[in-house]
Amino acid sequence: MRSFRLFSAFPVSILLLSVCVLAGCIRSKPGESEANSPTAPGVNTKTGADGLLEIDPGETYQVKFETSKGDIYIEVYSGWAPLGAARFKELVTSGFFDQCRFFRVLPGFIVQWGINGDPEVQKDWETANLKDEPAKQKNVRGTITYAKAGPDSRTTQLFINYNDNTHSLNPQGFAPFAKVIRGMDIVDAINPEYGESPNQGLIQSRGNAYLKKEFPNLDYIIKATLLSSAEEIKPEETLKNVELKPESAQPPSPEKTEQPKPKEVEKKPAKKETDKKETPETKSNSKQSPQSKQPVTKQNKESLKPETIKEVK
Repeated sequence: MRSFRLFSAFPVSILLLSVCVLAGCIRSKPGESEANSPTAPGVNTKTGADGLLEIDPGETYQVKFETSKGDIYIEVYSGWAPLGAARFKELVTSGFFDQCRFFRVLPGFIVQWGINGDPEVQKDWETANLKDEPAKQKNVRGTITYAKAGPDSRTTQLFINYNDNTHSLNPQGFAPFAKVIRGMDIVDAINPEYGESPNQGLIQSRGNAYLKKEFPNLDYIIKATLLSSAEEIKPEETLKNVELKPESAQPPSPEKTEQPKPKEVEKKPAKKETDKKETPETKSNSKQSPQSKQPVTKQNKESLKPETIKEVK
């Protein structure tokens, strides 16, 4: 009788084990994208009226950018990306952003800056890379994110999203850490005349001398200031996604996270200087501007990337 009972219980044990294994398989399918995980940004998470995920903001602080177009107020959230938030404060308080040009302006996609006008100052930051952080927040209109050229390559270049670029940038790991809380109309008005023509390699080697000569109408940051608690303001507007169509260009393809190939800015028979770029990535095609390099048509708009939103090293 004992041997019979053991034999009868054996199939039941096997059955229970099979059910457990099957349950585990259903819970996490092999090869399932992390983006489909309920914990990934935008999935089963509550969002506010501005389209941002309602996550813990952590410690916050505000910064004022006095620009050639007007004042822009920014609020930074350490809870979104602590390393990025800390680096931004360091750059503001050290005066790094003062006189920095908005060298890449792609209406409907992003506006990028963050290469110091003095090549000697820029050199000190070229290897000051930050480790990557998860993209906890969405890349919606008005959010600010670092450009990068690959894993752990964030340094000083940043961009502001003109529209909701969450679907193209979050999967690439572009992690927002701040947002514009007043002055988005100023951001919209930044001169887009040169698109992404300025050569990042030449900006890094020659600084503002190069930009003032070749692209004299670029808008820029006059001064960046860390606000005291008494100076902080309340958000003035809800940053709705407004379709900003490029006048004569199409937004760069976000599929490229890499840096677009350098363009020859100065067509002189003399030496050709290689350019590095930090910007939303675009296709490295000489006929096409780099991801946030060259604007792409509506069909390619969904594949736009910033550093392509990259940094040129």
